[in-house]
Amino acid sequence: MLVALGLAMVATFMFLIITKRATPVVALILVPVAFGLFAGAGLDISDMITDGIKELAPTAAMLFFAIIFFGIMIDVGLFDPVVRLVVRMVRNDPARLVVGTAVLAMVVSLDGDGSTTFIITTAALLPLYLKLGVSPVVLTVAAGLANGTMNILPWGGPTARSASALKIDTNAVFLPMVPALIAGLVVVLLFSYHLGVLERRRIGQIEIRDSILMPREEVLVAAGGGAGTDVPPTSRRRHASVPATGSAATGSAGSGDGTSKDDEPDDESNFTGVLDPNRKTLRPKLFWVNAGLTVVLLAVLGLDIVAIPVLFMIATGIALAVNFPHVKDQQEAITRHSSSIVSVVAMVLAAAVLTGVFSGTGMVDAIAHWLASGIPDWMGPHMAVVIGVLSIPLTFLMSNDAFYYGVLPVMSETATRYGIDPSEMARASITGQPFHMQSPLVPAILLLVALAGVSLADHHKKVLWRAAAVSIVMLVVGCLVGAIPF
Repeated sequence: MLVALGLAMVATFMFLIITKRATPVVALILVPVAFGLFAGAGLDISDMITDGIKELAPTAAMLFFAIIFFGIMIDVGLFDPVVRLVVRMVRNDPARLVVGTAVLAMVVSLDGDGSTTFIITTAALLPLYLKLGVSPVVLTVAAGLANGTMNILPWGGPTARSASALKIDTNAVFLPMVPALIAGLVVVLLFSYHLGVLERRRIGQIEIRDSILMPREEVLVAAGGGAGTDVPPTSRRRHASVPATGSAATGSAGSGDGTSKDDEPDDESNFTGVLDPNRKTLRPKLFWVNAGLTVVLLAVLGLDIVAIPVLFMIATGIALAVNFPHVKDQQEAITRHSSSIVSVVAMVLAAAVLTGVFSGTGMVDAIAHWLASGIPDWMGPHMAVVIGVLSIPLTFLMSNDAFYYGVLPVMSETATRYGIDPSEMARASITGQPFHMQSPLVPAILLLVALAGVSLADHHKKVLWRAAAVSIVMLVVGCLVGAIPF
């Protein structure tokens, strides 16, 4: 019964999200509570949810201060040179922009933290997407696929979890999977290029002018003012307007198709003015100070010597004090990013309800043992492939901890009876990470869609089948190179 309730709970949640019958926050709270009470949790459901909140509270704190820190870096102009460099590299092709997004996400993912990757990628490139009319959903798909594939790095989490759960060396898991990782990244780049080509067909060749780097007011003047201009009205509007995003969107971002209507108002997101060379928050004299602070933060983050929430809290305090010495300016700097903070932290805390009920009622353990006992004997010699295939949906439906410490050891014990080494099972189990990273249970992906101003449903419609394809390619290549027994 717990198995049926667990699967039904997740299916109900996903149905409500994808069909947009409920917001993620509402679904994450009400669906688990309803199923938990039906499972007989009673008043104990309060303790279950509290335990879930305790587990995710550090993540919520980290995201809270990470948004403020990188928001400040955006405000003061740290990422402006990066965006200008991308503009020069993109030239007139949307495909270059999308591929560049994937490459940037891959590089930043080397630090092993998805939230940092998505904050930096969004901060650097979302202004360009908005000003050029490319759908922000394409950004979330490219960045999500790239980060999910890179998530099998030894310091990324899943590889370390699988190694510790099976008491084996991390390098024994990761190194044989390098060819599979490379193949996965190639597929991500191909998907990114294809998405860029689709955007190219939709909006045509992008004509990048100096106005791309101007404030919006200057763009409007350049496009519509002055006698003797030979730019047609529709073209002027094309270069002057910016698609809306988020809840205020009436065009592309909300639907994911990137289209907009000429008679609708241009509601700009908080990011569209990031390249305004005249914005009052710029701190050009402190550029190297801010760059140094960011590099130090990322370096300490990679060394893992300070708790991530504490690290971001300290860095945020320093950034506020250095760039905005006046109390009023500090408060305004925080308030500017309040909408992103509220939406992301709310979803993380709401996700704690789902994870708390899922674990507290025993649904996770029940599903793990049900899967292990339900595998027929003839599939025994192929257990590595089985765990690889199962890792795609299971890591989407449950946390990495639940999968690698609950499901993997049980199935690995069964696989040893057929001569399959635990390290081979661990390698197969990490191939589902590109799909896992798109799960609403992953706080980083909630952060990505919130910052990009797109709905989780629109992101899932475009990314899930592509993420599944990347995972399958990694599994197949792992088998071909002998890292995973078939």
